[in-house]
Amino acid sequence: MRKFVKKLISILGTGILLTGCALPGLGGSVTGEGISITGGTSTEMDMMGYMIEGMVEHYIDIDANVVTNLSSGMNHQAFMTGDANISGVRYTGTSLTGELDQEATTDPEEAERIVVEQFKEKFDHLWYPSYGFSNTYAFMVRAETAEEYGLETVSDLEEYKDEFSVGVDTNWMTREGDGYNAFIEKYGFEFDDLFPMSLGLLYTALSNEEIDVGLGYSTDGQIPAQNLVLLEDDQRLFPPYDASPLAKAEIVEEYPELDGIFKKLEGQIDEEEMQNLNYISENYLLEPRTVAFDWLEENNYFEDVEPYLEPVEGGMISDD
Repeated sequence: MRKFVKKLISILGTGILLTGCALPGLGGSVTGEGISITGGTSTEMDMMGYMIEGMVEHYIDIDANVVTNLSSGMNHQAFMTGDANISGVRYTGTSLTGELDQEATTDPEEAERIVVEQFKEKFDHLWYPSYGFSNTYAFMVRAETAEEYGLETVSDLEEYKDEFSVGVDTNWMTREGDGYNAFIEKYGFEFDDLFPMSLGLLYTALSNEEIDVGLGYSTDGQIPAQNLVLLEDDQRLFPPYDASPLAKAEIVEEYPELDGIFKKLEGQIDEEEMQNLNYISENYLLEPRTVAFDWLEENNYFEDVEPYLEPVEGGMISDD
């Protein structure tokens, strides 16, 4: 990772920033022909879209394009209208209660089983195994706070519920199923000093020691930047949001190499790695496409990972 960061800093210093197809929506440039990949509304979602683009153009003699700034609903809509045929990332918990309109579950295996079966049955879409990380709500504290008070789990906070000040994502306060009311029911205690705020302010408040505990997302780049420690959700309040690529069955039939590409990426990005990638992009103001492509190059496009695929001679990736 250190070598990777130095390389990206060098890129930033020379002013070479790669740009992608950062469309505000589907627009007219997405024709539904060939391979069109959806990103999302976050650095992470766009980065995963560009990783698939990079892998596709390394192993298949075809250009691929990524469409960014799409919400989860728009991701699904793009598939249904034929404007896209691959999603760089979908999350089990989001799709379970969203596109499938099912009850949430806190069992990761059950959530995966349902989305795999239902997306194939209802839409003929293939939900592939996880990249290896989950992006879910997570309580976090500064490393020194965790050490001083011996904090490892969310339940450990009960002893200090009247002492700690806690900042939470504003939307969490009224969320059904895994919001504050569900927290009180599941963990059996309330916080005396609870402050709803935006995520940007939350990380600033943690850094400035204005709050003791924060509720953010488990792959946020600010976690390694501020040396924060995630507390284990030991009572399993938050549903699993394991991250996976999704593809239309017909595009995999047309380009069977895609199946191997998705399987090569299985389990290759854990939570800490995703935090670092998000941090690199956001802290150094690098395009997600830049970070994704350099990370793939650093890992030799997983050529040594089964199943074996023959790379395209000369490669397809350009700086355009």
